[in-house]
Amino acid sequence: AEISYFCYMENIKSVLSGMAFGLSLIIAIGPQNIFVLKQGLSRKHVGVVVLICVISDSVLIALGAGGMGAALRAHPGLIEIVRYSGTIFLIVYGAVALIRAIKPHDKNIIRTAKPHSLSKVIMTCLAFTWLNPHVYIDTALLLGTAANTPGQNTLVFAIGAISGSIIWFTGLGYGARFLTP
Repeated sequence: AEISYFCYMENIKSVLSGMAFGLSLIIAIGPQNIFVLKQGLSRKHVGVVVLICVISDSVLIALGAGGMGAALRAHPGLIEIVRYSGTIFLIVYGAVALIRAIKPHDKNIIRTAKPHSLSKVIMTCLAFTWLNPHVYIDTALLLGTAANTPGQNTLVFAIGAISGSIIWFTGLGYGARFLTP
């Protein structure tokens, strides 16, 4: 019974470590989180956006914990392709945002938010998620390394990180409505 309790406590420790580590990486406000927040404020396609972010993050966390970091270290050209693709995407997105900022417009994001088609929202969300070079550094390299630390239960750590992702994106997407006037 004492061994079982010890294993249980070690698993709890790994889940909480994974959740805390995952949240520490994901909470930084970047383009993806801003997009989720904006969708939450406008209350348009929030469920789809949250689901895409959670599934994508879960896949990336699983790949990171499963050793994708080692593959990226062995083939640095892969991360360069993602880095440059993401950079181009963010420059274009930034230019569009700058143009919108220069034009006079109503400051109320809720009233002025144009209803975007579901397909456009999905494509934008996927681009913010999969073309972001930081996501690969965070999940594949940092989180993957932490999950594979000797003595760490890799699977349970990854489950904790995925749980943190679910909590974060759900809270951000659906909690945004409480920020509206």
